[in-house]
Amino acid sequence: RSSDGPTRSAVPSARMRAEAASSGGCRASEGTGDEPARADVDAVTQVLGRPPRSRWRVAVRCPHGTPAVVENDPLDRDGNPFPTRYWLVCRALSASVARLEAAGGVKALESDPSGAATLADAHRRHRALTGAGVAGTVDPARAKCLHAHLAFALADDDTSMLEWIGARADLAFPEGCCLDDGRAESP
Repeated sequence: RSSDGPTRSAVPSARMRAEAASSGGCRASEGTGDEPARADVDAVTQVLGRPPRSRWRVAVRCPHGTPAVVENDPLDRDGNPFPTRYWLVCRALSASVARLEAAGGVKALESDPSGAATLADAHRRHRALTGAGVAGTVDPARAKCLHAHLAFALADDDTSMLEWIGARADLAFPEGCCLDDGRAESP
């Protein structure tokens, strides 16, 4: 990072995520009952460019209090299967992971011996929680999407997947809330 560039903070540990969630930063608010807060719905809708298709909750917040990862219900609002349980909605992290995917990150994860072990473990843990592999993947040796793996790693505090992706992508939150800068990047 150059000294004249924006200040960024590294992807947080579980303790830092808990602090961000309780800090009441940018757009942080509590919903009522099973529904997310209006500010969270607005933020996720802004990132997606459309209303979410399933019921969801905020699983991880960025240091600014905005949703970074959402956990979707297994069925969408029409009752159809929704295989991506954890969805990365932080624009900054999504853009970084998109660059890694474009550079061959999925194949690199699958072919790297330590990455393959990390991948199989992520699918095993996700399957234990949800009944399916990450992003609905059936083969534990395959990755469908690094965005989904990063989202699950952040939500599940999987340091091995965070380290694998983080060694290859700039996983840092921007100094300010990425929803405030008007960018149109989305997952």
